[in-house]
Amino acid sequence: MSTEISAQTQSAAQHPRRSFWRTVNNYVALTKPRVMELLLVVTVPAMILAQGGLPNLWLVLATLLGGAMSAGSAGAFNCYLDRDMDRKMKRTKNRPLVTGEISDRNALVFAWVLGALSVVWLYFTTTWLAAALSVGAIFFYVVIYTMLLKRHSEQNIIWGGIAGCFPVLIGWAAVTNSLDWPAWVFFLIIFLWTPPHYWPLSMRYRDDYAAAGVPMLGVVRGRATVGLQIILYAWATVASSLLLLPAPGISWLYLVVAVVSGGYFIIQAHRLYGNAIRGQEGKPMLVFHGSITYLSVLSLAIAIDPLLPF
Repeated sequence: MSTEISAQTQSAAQHPRRSFWRTVNNYVALTKPRVMELLLVVTVPAMILAQGGLPNLWLVLATLLGGAMSAGSAGAFNCYLDRDMDRKMKRTKNRPLVTGEISDRNALVFAWVLGALSVVWLYFTTTWLAAALSVGAIFFYVVIYTMLLKRHSEQNIIWGGIAGCFPVLIGWAAVTNSLDWPAWVFFLIIFLWTPPHYWPLSMRYRDDYAAAGVPMLGVVRGRATVGLQIILYAWATVASSLLLLPAPGISWLYLVVAVVSGGYFIIQAHRLYGNAIRGQEGKPMLVFHGSITYLSVLSLAIAIDPLLPF
């Protein structure tokens, strides 16, 4: 490891421009941009639904920037706290704290600064409630999920997944400075969606999580049990999505999208379970990616429906 870091340092001295962008890319990697993108996907639809139309463009951009910093801070804290586990997993072997391209201290400072900036930014550009929810999101992901649940409970992703529901509330609060019932329904949808989204990943990387000592459901339970849980949560997710139907701005378009995309999600979950009870691994990543497609399409319908002239 020391030889590798020394070689990287020598290369950086010879190519300062390349080194600068490599460093930037490493700090971006700390924020877990793929997770951040998924969280931001639900923020704009929540804002449109809260507004009953298009919100002020500056408000949308300010909220997205604040939300990105908040999610990025939580991701950086997670990378810092889980660096010992990341060294044991093939899936995370290229993270900056594992390769040594960013020091532990710098990563921790970066996480604190980014989190503080997100709260201050949201407070001055949106509402105090959105800023407070940003604090709650970071706290829940870092303390409740990463520090308390992830290493100690097979239910970790269920309750830890609440952190991923906060962007909906932040988006709604940025528009209205309140939290009305449709915001909580959207929150519930994402809460129920998170386990059937993440558990297939834990099935695919079961050996990785086992090597790191993380008691994900895919590690401590058999494939059939995990598959059944995925089915139950997929059905619950689709059922909860229908609770948005009475919300102002929601019409038949959302109903059609919710039923069709939800049916696709459920079918994929049943296929995975069918393979599991036959003793086959199946294609858990198909369910993982299918869950992302489902939430993205559903969010798009929530965003478009209030803009239609009927």
